[in-house]
Amino acid sequence: MRHRVAGRQLSRTKEHRLAMRRNLVASLFQHETISTTMEKAKEVKPFAEKLITLAKKGTLAARRQAIALLGNRDIVDYEEGQSVRKGTVIGKLFSELAPRYLDRPGGYTRIIRLSLRRLGDNGQLVLLQLVGADESSVKKSRKRSRKRTKESVAAEEVAEGKATTGTQEVAEVAEAEHAPESQESEDQNSREQ
Repeated sequence: MRHRVAGRQLSRTKEHRLAMRRNLVASLFQHETISTTMEKAKEVKPFAEKLITLAKKGTLAARRQAIALLGNRDIVDYEEGQSVRKGTVIGKLFSELAPRYLDRPGGYTRIIRLSLRRLGDNGQLVLLQLVGADESSVKKSRKRSRKRTKESVAAEEVAEGKATTGTQEVAEVAEAEHAPESQESEDQNSREQ
């Protein structure tokens, strides 16, 4: 019986599982997106998130601990038939990825199911991705409410017919400020054509 035995065996020995986990996470940090099976992705995700949390500390001890857990393989690109060393996985983790997630408390990766199945054993394929930096700013911008300026309030009142003389003047001034800009842009567009 497997009582209180955590983790997936994945039909591998302990050494093979650890090597596979290290390779998958190193590839994830290098490419920021990898395609793998659902079981492997679920097994690798916590390890990758712990390494990113460790990298957010940014200390020398944290860097040494990350090297001990992951290894420090080179990132190699091929340009014009030549292999060119671009850095290391740990270097990218500490210099690019960790600063991206400084104000994010967790959830650095996501699993996206693909409709494809693996040809050999019909395994469910997924994409394991690092969450992009632009998504945190998009969520913040959605939460912000649109500020109503005097001009927009006056324009709305004029459109609804509830405007007083003061608000009509504000709306007219706002329209006069925006109208020359739109006419100038239309004139420039017609000249270019």
